[in-house]
Amino acid sequence: MDVNVQNVSDLIGLYSLNIALAIVIFIVGKWLASKLTDITIKILTKTKRVDETLLGFFKNIIYYILMVIVALTALKQLGVDTTSFFAILGAAGLAIGLALKDSLGNFASGVMIIMFRPFKVGDFITAAGVSGTVEEISIFNTVLKTPDNQKLIVPNGSITQSTITNVNANPTRRIDLVIGIGYDDDIKKAKEILENTLKSNELILIDKGITVAVSELGDSSVNFVVRGWVNTPDYWTVKFDLTEKIKTTFDKEGISIPFPQRDVHVYKHKN
Repeated sequence: MDVNVQNVSDLIGLYSLNIALAIVIFIVGKWLASKLTDITIKILTKTKRVDETLLGFFKNIIYYILMVIVALTALKQLGVDTTSFFAILGAAGLAIGLALKDSLGNFASGVMIIMFRPFKVGDFITAAGVSGTVEEISIFNTVLKTPDNQKLIVPNGSITQSTITNVNANPTRRIDLVIGIGYDDDIKKAKEILENTLKSNELILIDKGITVAVSELGDSSVNFVVRGWVNTPDYWTVKFDLTEKIKTTFDKEGISIPFPQRDVHVYKHKN
C-alpha cells in the first residue's frame, strides 16, 4: 500500500514537473518567437527591398511558424508523440493546397508583383485583357480604375500570366501619327506645315528630335509619319492638340486629307 502511494506520488511529481516545464517552454518560446519576428522584420525593413505590403504578411507567417515549433516542443515535453502531429499537418497542408490552388497561385503572383514591381499604384497599365490606373495592389488581386471610372478587380495570377504594358514606366513617350495628303497636294508645303506644328507646341521635347517623313504611297493618299517626344503625363493632351491643329491648318492652307475612295464602273448590257 505504501509502495503504491509512493509510486502515485512519484508519478504526480514527474507529471507536475513536465507540465511546469512545458508551460515554461511555451511562455519563453512565445516571447522568443515575438522577439525573433520583430528582429527579422526590422532587418527586412532596413534592406528596403521588401514592400510594406509584404512586411505585415511575413510578420504573421514567421510568428506562427515559430509558435508551431514552440507548441510542438512543449507537447513533446509532456510526453506526447509529435510525429503524428507532423503527419497530420502535412496531410492538412496538402489538402488545403489542393483546395486553394487558384488562391495560392494568385498569392504567389501577388508576392512577385510586390517584390519585382512591374508597376506601382498610380500607373496606367494594360494586363489580363483590361486597362486602367492601378489603385491598389494586394496579395491576391489588383484593383484598377478605368478611364470612365469603373472599378476592376483583377486576380494577380491573370496579370502575371499575361503581357503587362506599363504606360507610366518611363518619364517620356513618343507620339506617332500617320497623316495622309492627296496626291495632287504639295508634299514640300505639307511637310513644312507638319514640322512647324510640332515645333510650335511647347509641350513637345524638341531637343529629343522630331520626325516628319513620307512613309507610304497609299491607295488614296501620300502618308507622312509625324513623331515627337513628350513627358508621359502630357501624351494625350499633345496628341489631341496636334491632331486638331494639323486638320485646321491643312484646311486653311488648302491641303486635303483624302478619305478612301472607290471607282465604280457601270456597264449596260445590250439585250
